[in-house]
Amino acid sequence: MTVDPSLSITEVRNASIGGRQGLFRIKIGSGRIETIEPEGGEAESGEVIGSIDAHGGIVTPPFVDPHFHLDSVHSIDETGENESGTLLEGIALWKAYKTRLKPEQILERSRRYCLEAQALGLQAIRSHVDVSYESLAGVEALLALQKEMAGSMDIQLVGFPQDGFYRNPEGERLLLSALDAGVNVVGGIPHFERTYEEGTRSIDRLCAIAAERGLRVDLHCDETDDGASHHVETLAAKALEYGLTGRIAASHTTSLHSAENAWFAKLLPLLAESGVTVIPNPLINLTLQGRFDSYPKRRGVTRIPELDAAGIPVALGQDCVRDPWYPLGTGNLLDVAHMTVHASQMTGIDAMNRLLPMITSNGAAAMGLPGYSMREGEPAHLLIFSESNFVELLRLRPRPAVILRAGNRIGNV
Repeated sequence: MTVDPSLSITEVRNASIGGRQGLFRIKIGSGRIETIEPEGGEAESGEVIGSIDAHGGIVTPPFVDPHFHLDSVHSIDETGENESGTLLEGIALWKAYKTRLKPEQILERSRRYCLEAQALGLQAIRSHVDVSYESLAGVEALLALQKEMAGSMDIQLVGFPQDGFYRNPEGERLLLSALDAGVNVVGGIPHFERTYEEGTRSIDRLCAIAAERGLRVDLHCDETDDGASHHVETLAAKALEYGLTGRIAASHTTSLHSAENAWFAKLLPLLAESGVTVIPNPLINLTLQGRFDSYPKRRGVTRIPELDAAGIPVALGQDCVRDPWYPLGTGNLLDVAHMTVHASQMTGIDAMNRLLPMITSNGAAAMGLPGYSMREGEPAHLLIFSESNFVELLRLRPRPAVILRAGNRIGNV
């Protein structure tokens, strides 16, 4: 899908906006939101060139996926099935496959996914890219994709040492090579290091690298059922130590599901002080976690309502689509939010409405992106739906009726 400047929009009329009563008119100029004002009366159809009548449908920011793996998307036909359904078998399948990969294969699969997800309303992706093998084929491919999609989708890349920063003897060298090539977020996986102590040491070194280079950090953190895995606590402390406040994300944090309550209560103010964004991936962790349990069986979704209530930014991710970790998925962030309603028992109306920023503005803030909060002065990246409220979007998970990027229509939608 491409942006069509000939389809420039100057206003959206009769728009419903989440959390606000009545209908609104969104005026757009030079690709930005100029004003959002209550409707003063019905305008004549065609009165303003480039005007769209939303007919009471809800207008939202575009969807943002702050945690995905573009290098492995749609690879399940080649990697083979994860028969145990565990995180560890997924890692093993990917490790056996990735060294044979060519950049053009990754580029084709990831481009196809971006176009599929764009039609569903997605306009920003933070993708972890495996930097644990010598060719760095994923880095080459996704840097090319980032350039190719510029103007219609924001793609941010995380250098992800999938095989462990210290567990892989070449982990640091390969990560630094990826950062030198243009990858702009530091990743890691402390719970996959050989020992807990090595995991702790990896967090310190990864945060030091980010501080030295002025980069953000996003770690796969405590993606385990082990309630004693407390790497997120170390990550928050290192954010403060290295001056990275507000530039840190902790992805998954499924161990919080099983953590001791008194320790979790102590963790919350530290997370708030350090400005850590927590990025759960409910679709994937509901399937990967609890595989070693009998019954009762843990489902491994982190404590989303409690984190949100404490003011900790929460941003929901898709994580995987048709790869060794997850055989399903569409890239529709409404699917992710819909699953969160069930997994986190957020079925109250107010609770469901809390999920809208978790699939839009919170992820954009974690990525440092403007234009995903529907504020005056921001880029006019907008989705227009036929449904009148966000709860109906969660119920139906529809495609947007109109997709705007900087005030221009995208594709044939």
